[in-house]
Amino acid sequence: MNRLRVELLCVVAACMMFGSAYAQSNGGAEPAPAAAPVPAVIAALTEGADEQVARDSPRASISDFVSLCRAGDFAAASHYLELRPEQEALGPTLARRLKAVLDRKAWVDAEQLSPLNTGNLQDGLPPFTDELGSIAGKDGVVEPIRIVRRNRDGGRWMFSSVTVHRIDAWYELLVDRWLLEHLPQPLLRPGPRELLWWQWLALPLLIGLSSIGGSVLSYITAKLLAGIAARSVTTWDDAMVERMRRPLTLWWTLGVFYALLPWLALYAPAEEFVLRVMHTIFLVGIFWALSRFVDVSGQVVLRSPWARTHEASRSLVSLTARVAKVAILAIAAVALLSQLGYPIASILAGLGVGGLAVALAAQKTVENLFGAFSIGADQPFREGDFVRVDDFLGTVERIGLRSTKFRTADRTLISIPNGKLADMKIETFAARDRLRLAMTVGLVRSTSSKQLKEVIEGIEGALWTQPKLFPNSSVVRFEKFGPSSLDLDVIAYFDTRDFAEFTKIRQDLLHEFLSIIERAGTSLAVPATSVSLAK
Repeated sequence: MNRLRVELLCVVAACMMFGSAYAQSNGGAEPAPAAAPVPAVIAALTEGADEQVARDSPRASISDFVSLCRAGDFAAASHYLELRPEQEALGPTLARRLKAVLDRKAWVDAEQLSPLNTGNLQDGLPPFTDELGSIAGKDGVVEPIRIVRRNRDGGRWMFSSVTVHRIDAWYELLVDRWLLEHLPQPLLRPGPRELLWWQWLALPLLIGLSSIGGSVLSYITAKLLAGIAARSVTTWDDAMVERMRRPLTLWWTLGVFYALLPWLALYAPAEEFVLRVMHTIFLVGIFWALSRFVDVSGQVVLRSPWARTHEASRSLVSLTARVAKVAILAIAAVALLSQLGYPIASILAGLGVGGLAVALAAQKTVENLFGAFSIGADQPFREGDFVRVDDFLGTVERIGLRSTKFRTADRTLISIPNGKLADMKIETFAARDRLRLAMTVGLVRSTSSKQLKEVIEGIEGALWTQPKLFPNSSVVRFEKFGPSSLDLDVIAYFDTRDFAEFTKIRQDLLHEFLSIIERAGTSLAVPATSVSLAK
């Protein structure tokens, strides 16, 4: 039934073209009634018909031709060439050459061809004639590739005799003609991603040559850029050139590989695949360079006069650099997925729909992230500071996006989430601008008033002789009568932030205090209790 419908369609189309030609030949003396154009009639007749691929359609014939060539059966593939008798012996060779020409000059997607045995009736060509594409000849003249339907073996579409006549001339224009003639047939068959097996074998060699060339060109470029950067008074450009060497090597390698790529003579799908991989690697290089740029920028800011005058901002700069690198990583992931053909819009839409669930599940993570920014903004401590956090003492080792790590005196590592840490009591010893000596000196109860005064004056003199004593900060006073001693309160501040230096000063003062007490003829009190028994 479908065949009858198609044949009726062809008859109607032929009659309408004949009627149009007849009207023109009559000079229009007797106008014919208006008729629908041929495409409209065809559309009306074929509307609602099941699109089935006819066995003798262009799509089926070209698919068979390609399948036979892929299998290496060029003798059977030659049956799809319209050969003259004297060309019969050359049929397999012509089929092989035509397949090579189509692969490199005019890649044919059989799925885009007509599934009807009549072919495409709307292309303006004569009936039972379709055009697959065109190829530029030796003189640059564009020559069509056409197939025609012939009633052989029940009817099939074949490459026209004119197209077959041009095969040798087209084949002579191929750059890899020598390889096609001399390589073993198995190596000329397509492998994964439409790359021939010899091309897969040649890829490692091409990549190796590209790596060598890229390294040499990168070395020369880096030397030139370093010479230019050395002429400036700043140092950030020198650091930038040094950090950009590896991304520069990657880009030069891609450039050399792209220059050598035509030697592989890739098919259109294979070339598209290779170029997509190259674009992906190029994007990796860009985001790699951006990450290194963030590192250099952070180091430049930390070494700048602004950072030296704003010590509290150093940790914030480090934290901002980490956040920037995470953002670069996220953008890189989206860009690479898009480059590899994944539906990014659908993925982002799905993330938007699931955003609420993600927010609820990751609320602790978000809390810790904002806690990190809170710590960076308020600056209760910085990396390297010695702090007291609730029940332990330790040195701040690293302020991360999720948690902060402390190194204790026992060399253990304590990690506290930033969200929790922001609500804890933190005592920072590194923020002290001076260190304090505070102690109580207890003398025996038998110490006389004269001896007590001599000790007080001696301790004051010992404090005043210290060069690190902060001005007007020392206090030595007779505080109280203790249960078993006379207590002196000694307080003094020293202009140092180095705890090791302070302990040395304190040690010297304690030795001096002992000498003063001994010279006064008294001694330190020992805690004691007197018990009196009543008679």
